[in-house]
Amino acid sequence: MNSNKYKVLIIEDEGNIRHFVRTILTTNGYQVVEAKTAAEGRMAFMSHSPDVVILDLGLPDGDGMEFLKMVRKEFSTPVIVLSARTDEKDKVDALDIGANDYVTKPFSSAELVARVRSALRNSRRSTDEG
Repeated sequence: MNSNKYKVLIIEDEGNIRHFVRTILTTNGYQVVEAKTAAEGRMAFMSHSPDVVILDLGLPDGDGMEFLKMVRKEFSTPVIVLSARTDEKDKVDALDIGANDYVTKPFSSAELVARVRSALRNSRRSTDEG
């Protein structure tokens, strides 16, 4: 098991998915912060300064796209959308607004961890260049 210092914020209203993602990430050595709503996600984002965000779009108190827009106004933190929305327009819109990646449910644990590693790697690269 590798150990790292990276903090991942999961914003997901479905408890079973949130728990599954948390288990996958903690098993791979990531620190995890969880939020069930967009409002909790905003508070957790501002107070925990995560290295990457895994964001569901269908949240009980709003659309994840609004959270994504809020993050992109001031931050370059990588955001991976994890959504049941499979329509191409939703994917294109999220990527155009600023998502770094888009994963559709259901998903494999290996793929999700690889996408988190990729987002962190790309984020470090752009920080080093900037």
